[in-house]
Amino acid sequence: MPSGGELTLSVAIPTYRRSETIVKTITQVLTLEYPPQQILVMDQTENHPEKTATKLSGMHRKGDIVWCRLPNPSIPAAMNVALIRSRCDIVLYLDDDIDITSEVAREHLAGHVESNAMVVVGRIMQPWHEQSNYGWKSGKFDFTSDTPRYINCAMAGNMSVNREQAIDVGGFDENFVRVAYRFEDDFAHRVTSRGGGIYYYPAASITHMKLEQGGTRTFGNHLTTLKPNHSVGAYYFFMRSPGVKYRIWNVCKRLLGASMTKHHLRRPWWIPVTFVSEISGFIWALRLYMKGPQYLNR
Repeated sequence: MPSGGELTLSVAIPTYRRSETIVKTITQVLTLEYPPQQILVMDQTENHPEKTATKLSGMHRKGDIVWCRLPNPSIPAAMNVALIRSRCDIVLYLDDDIDITSEVAREHLAGHVESNAMVVVGRIMQPWHEQSNYGWKSGKFDFTSDTPRYINCAMAGNMSVNREQAIDVGGFDENFVRVAYRFEDDFAHRVTSRGGGIYYYPAASITHMKLEQGGTRTFGNHLTTLKPNHSVGAYYFFMRSPGVKYRIWNVCKRLLGASMTKHHLRRPWWIPVTFVSEISGFIWALRLYMKGPQYLNR
């Protein structure tokens, strides 16, 4: 392996209700010039069309993939199962609706060798993006940057982890339910607080297609839903954050701000709907917080 030394790599693809695109994504990974040693498909879809099910089953029988059927949709749980099922040093997580625009497996290994970081995050381009080099912009890191650097955040759609080290920090907190909003921030905080290091390596690049159906989009638009599928993760993250003043400030800021967007000011009839959704998310998050984090158990 030119870039990875003795390191081995598994690709893990969590997928939910994306029957057509998952086969296309797997095919891209299988046809890389340097394919991974193992491909784990963490499938949370209840029922596939017969054509897709037959294709996935055939790939599994041939040994091209490990098809893991999971009973309940959960991004953190699927990623934790991948950590356990992987037999390699590095686990590369990829979204199920992507175009691979580089030798992703090879470059992620190169990023680990170059940085010796616990986590390597590659470039994530959206269909409407042009190449940029902003780095930090408006207080947030721009994952379209073309400059390698150490960062303190992560995006799971193109992220690789040192398997043993990720397990040692507890993997991913499964209390981030439904949309699992901010579960990556929680993981990044635990990694950096232990000195693990997160390295942004833009040579490992994908284009995220951001399909309108399937995945987290199954749970609806956060601006027009009464359900707390989006807000619960935000409140749970705030409750888990250090500092009482920080927690109170951010909870209050979100409770008020979520109903004061441009969308709501133009359509004020949605304000009470969103406010109820936010209160429900806060109560749900409080229950999860009282239960304690649900980290990975070996």
